[in-house]
Amino acid sequence: MADSPTEGVKSVARVFDLLELIADAGGDVTLSELSAMAELPLPTIHRLLRTLVSLGYARQLANRRYALGPRLVRLGEVANRQFGQLAKPQLKDLVSRLGETANLATIDGDQVIYVSQAPSPHAMRMFTEVGRRSGLHNTGVGKAILSQFDDEVVRDIVARTGLPKSTEYSIDSVDALLEDLHLSRERGYAIDDNEQEIGVRCYAMTVPGAPVPTAVSVSGPVARVDEAFAERAIPVLREIVQDISAATA
Repeated sequence: MADSPTEGVKSVARVFDLLELIADAGGDVTLSELSAMAELPLPTIHRLLRTLVSLGYARQLANRRYALGPRLVRLGEVANRQFGQLAKPQLKDLVSRLGETANLATIDGDQVIYVSQAPSPHAMRMFTEVGRRSGLHNTGVGKAILSQFDDEVVRDIVARTGLPKSTEYSIDSVDALLEDLHLSRERGYAIDDNEQEIGVRCYAMTVPGAPVPTAVSVSGPVARVDEAFAERAIPVLREIVQDISAATA
């Protein structure tokens, strides 16, 4: 007998719940782990997973764990581009008011991916290609995103990725990173001070209520992006992230 509309909607909701649970678990899980997290019977989860695997939205690994499938990559890339376009007016407004490059980035696995940018009008400016992936621990947007997570989640990410140094100023210990994130939470924004690229300073803030952890940054040469700049920039950043939150709700 075919599912009723109500049952069909429940099945769709359960499928998306499973995909999000796999993502929350770091990308791969066992059937029993999913059953415990989803609070669904094993046969139901197994049936849904078989469908996802057959369509390419999930895959079964050699060790019998289940992981997200390759067909999700295309959906994510298109969604990121659309999300970036939605925020473009706010990024341009940020540049017009502060004169430095503005970026929007979201989390992508254990990295950040830049999904939109409005460049500074200055000849000497910070430039990051849209689509570029960078570390969470040594970028302003990455640290702003990490500041939303519990310390144990941060430790788990570092255990998987390590703390590769981009410059001599990059954070290279988990304790130093957690201390930096604590400061970010207290003041409401993160700072990348020569950590991703020598000569570049960045102030970043999370977008409240974003569908995935997201941050906006304003970046430029340290000669221009100094403490006086920060006093002007932080109130503007707060306004911009609220505007992006409202525009993407």
